[in-house]
Amino acid sequence: MSNNNFDKYYVLDTNILLEDANNIFKLSDDNKNLIILPETVLDEIDAKKSGFDEINFQAREFARVLENSTIIFTKSVDDFKIVRLNIENDTTISIDIISKLEYQMVSKTTSQNIVNDRRILEIAQFTTKYYDKNSTFLSMDIMARTRAISLDIRTESLIGSNKEDFVYEFVKTIQINFEDLETIENRDIIELDKDYKVSNFSYCFKVKGSDQVLLASIQNKKIRVLNEDEVRNQIIAPLNKEQLFFSNAIIQHYFNVLIVEAKAGSGKTLLALSGALKLVKNKQYQRIIYIRNSIESLDKGEDVGYLPGLEEKFKIYNHPLMDSIDHIVRSEYKKRRINKSKDEQEIDEQELKTRVEQMMQNYFIETMWVGEMRGRTLSNAFVIIDEAQNMSNKTMQMVLSRIDNSCKVVILGSNKQIDNFYVNKYTNSLTTLLKSTNDDSSLVNIFAIELQKVLRGPVTEWAENIFSNKNK
Repeated sequence: MSNNNFDKYYVLDTNILLEDANNIFKLSDDNKNLIILPETVLDEIDAKKSGFDEINFQAREFARVLENSTIIFTKSVDDFKIVRLNIENDTTISIDIISKLEYQMVSKTTSQNIVNDRRILEIAQFTTKYYDKNSTFLSMDIMARTRAISLDIRTESLIGSNKEDFVYEFVKTIQINFEDLETIENRDIIELDKDYKVSNFSYCFKVKGSDQVLLASIQNKKIRVLNEDEVRNQIIAPLNKEQLFFSNAIIQHYFNVLIVEAKAGSGKTLLALSGALKLVKNKQYQRIIYIRNSIESLDKGEDVGYLPGLEEKFKIYNHPLMDSIDHIVRSEYKKRRINKSKDEQEIDEQELKTRVEQMMQNYFIETMWVGEMRGRTLSNAFVIIDEAQNMSNKTMQMVLSRIDNSCKVVILGSNKQIDNFYVNKYTNSLTTLLKSTNDDSSLVNIFAIELQKVLRGPVTEWAENIFSNKNK
């Protein structure tokens, strides 16, 4: 195909392919669009091929895609060289790889990632003049897109203009008549709420003419009233109605996939672990598995690469779990001390460490890194997947595909705490899972909840309020 036979021209940033190597097929759209790859993108992907993280897997996957390529022509334009490739898969894909003999000089003190961004944008700027139609620079990196705009380069994120926020109503409040109370258990929800949707997992039924409120979950479109005494009967008792709904879903055998969107300090990990301990103690599951993606903060000082030893490198990702176990052990100790005497002496550090280790052993609590999960099968386990907002759809698909039907899965995350370069709030797995609640599934019984109330303390709530203020 000649240059003017394509509908669109996409210049891809590296993160588009590391998010999912198959994006190249999606964007090509059966060869209607031309894919343009600056040589720097290939260099960056090549540097990512070694390792066990999802981006390393995607880098290797893209290399396998290129193995099926055929050179159609090469062409030189000024200082630029263009190599046209065709890749034969289920359909043909056309790719232009563009290199340059000498790039514009940047300061020697400039970091390598910025140097690479500028080289990629230099190629993107060239494409706006070379091709018959305007090209579009695609990147997940807002800084790269901002630089592109300053150079008059048309730019989009991976999702284009589809940036509609997903609005959900996981907890619904409606009024009922007093006489409905006698027959409400196991009643069809549609009889009381004509506007019921499959994503309405929990209900607050307010009785007309009184202050009485009944909390219930929906199971198979039937109303099941919460037994609050049973739900609160665990090491960490829920403190508000959202936590009650969440804790109830954990102990209900009906639900096998729980999705939780929660603010920092809302108690999501603590409640998930507390419920898991109860179920393992009751022999409903044999073990507890905690999974968290190995994505570093963007602050270089927190980079996992600076820590010695593989075990130490991944130990830092288990801090939320260990903090929760620590809190549970302290809470149990205080309750026992109060029952025996009025003395509220704190547990000493050595005894705390011993009891934490005992709990890990007694309840068979183990941690897993995403990179070690390929080829594994998880059975008879309560699985907690934390930081889902930092997982790509491919990563979450791989993790969930390791879990058999004897497990219960709790997926935790917050779209206000994304640290992964290669996803945003529209493309991460947490958002995908939240959106999936709009559809009724015959394969799994899903429950979802949003935890908005910050319980960690006033500092956390204050920080959430001022730094999440959209009007600031």
